[in-house]
Amino acid sequence: MRIILLMKYYAYENFRDDTISLISQIKEFEPQIIIAIARGGLIPAHSIAEGLGLREVQSLRTELYDDTKKRDSISVFNNCKLSEGTKRVLVVDDIADSGDTLKAVMDDLRSKHLGVKFKSATLFYKKTSVHKPDFWINEATEWIEFFWEKDFL
Repeated sequence: MRIILLMKYYAYENFRDDTISLISQIKEFEPQIIIAIARGGLIPAHSIAEGLGLREVQSLRTELYDDTKKRDSISVFNNCKLSEGTKRVLVVDDIADSGDTLKAVMDDLRSKHLGVKFKSATLFYKKTSVHKPDFWINEATEWIEFFWEKDFL
């Protein structure tokens, strides 16, 4: 039996338009800080921060995939520091695929910062994900090749 992995190229123009739509969804939440999940969430988080006029952007790193192969467990490397009085934080990634990454990150952040409201945003969401982002634009039905992963090789 042969498995064929379908791929979809996601161009800058699609990203720009989708990010503008995502920003309009997020505005009502009024996040004070954005936390990007590196690496996939870095470009969307920066773009959302620009659109919302936020300067406070931090990042954390996770490891769940080796290339396209999923590991058995996820590691979260989190050194985020929230300033006193922070009430609303937006966590950004490119896609909620299995949802394992977002779930682990959201659980980690919520356990360390009681009383802070965390919401998540992604450009793509698979309906089979164990974590549904609060804000998302596209349903993913195939592997996504983001322009930032392909255009600079």
